[in-house]
Amino acid sequence: MGAGLFHKIIDSSVGAFHYFIDSATQISKDNNYFYLVLNISLACWVLEILLPWRKEQKLFRKDFWLDAFYMLFNLFLFYIVGYAALSDIAVNLFNELLASLNLENIVALKLYDSPAWLKYTVMFVVADFIHWNVHRLLHRVPFLWKFHKVHHSVKEMGFAAHLRFHWMENVLYKSIQYIPLAMIGFGLDDFFLMHIVTISIGHLNHSNLNLNYGPFKYLLNNPKMHIWHHAKHLPKGRYGVNFGISLSVWDYLFKTAYLPSDGKDIELGFEDDEKYPDSFVKQSLDPFK
Repeated sequence: MGAGLFHKIIDSSVGAFHYFIDSATQISKDNNYFYLVLNISLACWVLEILLPWRKEQKLFRKDFWLDAFYMLFNLFLFYIVGYAALSDIAVNLFNELLASLNLENIVALKLYDSPAWLKYTVMFVVADFIHWNVHRLLHRVPFLWKFHKVHHSVKEMGFAAHLRFHWMENVLYKSIQYIPLAMIGFGLDDFFLMHIVTISIGHLNHSNLNLNYGPFKYLLNNPKMHIWHHAKHLPKGRYGVNFGISLSVWDYLFKTAYLPSDGKDIELGFEDDEKYPDSFVKQSLDPFK
């Protein structure tokens, strides 16, 4: 059993690595992950250049290249080669366990019979609600906050700040969010679509753009709301605000929304962040000290 699992991990990791290489080298490939993410990032950056909210902020803002490396590492090297492969193994092992017990995944069969729009809506809403709750825990539980500090070390906001986070967050978020969804019937193609949508929304939320979506701000997270999540100074007694990832509705429903002003020029970070490491390696190791 142990040897078989080891071979599965190796095979899945090698396969995921080959997929990454193919994505980076085959421009004409359909649904190419590498170039989809690249184009989303470039589109957000062009919008920031043409329509900057903070006009005094430089084109290559503070830590721009650090965030670019985080994007490469978290979205490609770690996510595809590491986590995606292990997730695939976990789901397959779970399905094998069900089969050995002569059980079927009833919920999955019901979802397959649903219209596509309903299936994807359920998936998006359920996943985002899980994400919102995990995000609250990252701020409330001291041990988890050590990892989440990486993301809040951003001092100047831009689209690439979206991907500055510790690799352990990928493990935590994706395990709690994606694996249960896969076990109730959502496949890799479904995950791919939701992943691209959440990346797009997340890029915009962290961008240097003056957006709040008007009346839809009560449904969708946006830059003018999310900037307050990164505020260095929060109301007394609050461990965090505006925890929404793609949807803002959870913050309004559960009274964690906070927008005292437009937030354009507020200071970002956390207490004593001037002592926080400023390199990828040191930030990755810091939570384990």
